[in-house]
Amino acid sequence: MEKLSGYQEFLSKAMDWVWEFMPNLITSVITLIVGMWVIKMISRLVKRFFDRADYDPTLETFIESLIKAILKILLFVLVVTQLGVQSSSLVAIVGAAGLAIGLALQGSLSNFAGGVLILLFKPFKVGDFISAQGVDGTVKEISIFTTKINTFGNQVAIIPNGQLSNNTIVNFNAESTRRDKIDVGIGYGSNIKKAKDILLEICAADKRILKNPAPEVYVGALADSSVNLTLRFWADNADFWAAHFHVMETLKERFDAEGIEIPFPQREVRTKTMA
Repeated sequence: MEKLSGYQEFLSKAMDWVWEFMPNLITSVITLIVGMWVIKMISRLVKRFFDRADYDPTLETFIESLIKAILKILLFVLVVTQLGVQSSSLVAIVGAAGLAIGLALQGSLSNFAGGVLILLFKPFKVGDFISAQGVDGTVKEISIFTTKINTFGNQVAIIPNGQLSNNTIVNFNAESTRRDKIDVGIGYGSNIKKAKDILLEICAADKRILKNPAPEVYVGALADSSVNLTLRFWADNADFWAAHFHVMETLKERFDAEGIEIPFPQREVRTKTMA
């Protein structure tokens, strides 16, 4: 009889606890359902905003996922609080875990922040030729943490976005046109005007070189063994290197044909015979 009485007492207390806990459980379930619906609606609004704005698809996907994750964490805290768990204790646990994760991933967080800045402000885009962190090449891929660059030798350089966003970046494709500067030395006995005319003729004959702004040639320096001429001209980005190499080759051929000397270092060696 005592055992039966003990079971009845336990069952009675359990039922009392269930009835006391049931309102909190129902409230938590309702909060969860409504919260998931609200998160879904907010996600749709964020997606519509990004569809109208001109942001990088990688950044859009990441921010959408980040917002959804933050909202789900807040919903989890709210639901657990409805079940009777102390919110202050839960927030302290989540905060401590966040701090520990942040300290462990300092470098990754720096790269993440740099990636967000690059994707948001767009100092360069995929396909641009840039110079950064001692690497020259074409941007192949921009992700949240790193940027991949294809070098001249068709190697892939992977640069952390934290370093890219905090250092100098030279974007050669930021403007549609680009100016070249070619220095060439001629001998002191050569005709300066004739050499300048040849350089301008080469530029005028090349359709890839823009006529406005017009090419210009001037004496850049009177060096020890040469008069250094400086040629400057503009070309579209797509034609820049082809025009550059054509001018370099053609000026050598024309100078040779016209008898204009291009000095080069020479060393005179004398031998002395001992009597």
